[in-house]
Amino acid sequence: MSRPPVIVSPDLTAPWLMQLTGEGVQPAVNTRRIIQRQKVQQRRVLRREGAARVQQVSATGTARNPVKSKFDPMYLPQLVDYESGHKPGTIVIDTNNRFLYLVLKDGKARRYGVGVGKPGFEWAGAHTITRKAEWPSWTPPKEMIAREAAKGHYLPAFMEGGPENPLGSRAMYLGSTLYRIHGTNAPWTIGYAVSSGCIRMRNEDVVDLYERVKVGTKVIVI
Repeated sequence: MSRPPVIVSPDLTAPWLMQLTGEGVQPAVNTRRIIQRQKVQQRRVLRREGAARVQQVSATGTARNPVKSKFDPMYLPQLVDYESGHKPGTIVIDTNNRFLYLVLKDGKARRYGVGVGKPGFEWAGAHTITRKAEWPSWTPPKEMIAREAAKGHYLPAFMEGGPENPLGSRAMYLGSTLYRIHGTNAPWTIGYAVSSGCIRMRNEDVVDLYERVKVGTKVIVI
């Protein structure tokens, strides 16, 4: 008695599906239907993984401050009308509306989208840029390390600069504070209140601003 052949699913990315059939007999399992179901399931898993990533980033926010996975184009750099009374070259950060303005001449400003301090970490005041750094390293404050550890998030004591560093591609340090205007490794958080007080920008935007300002530039946070 001859045994029926073993047929393996042509979709090598799927689990190993073996079908026993005989000559002239319909397969016991419809492989095309199985493959279609598996691709649908794979798409669902990818969507869940993407949602989990966004949820992890926004864990420091609130239900009223959800973080989406896509960057809102309204936060792209734009030349806008801006009558402020501040001297050209001044940086004004509107934390409520999540915009940073670089004041220009003739009532104009270059506007960028930013991420700002989460509830409980908001602040306002005036400082100057005291230092600038490219691809800065990151040393989280002990208070931040303890605060995040209590939530089950364990931060490194020190992190070299690079694409994975939360400070991103550039940093501009404000006065003698721990606050900075800096880039980010999570650009989808721009437009939200998720930081510990720092002003975060997309990496390409912070590079643009970095090239336009110098140490000593006045920064007003409102």
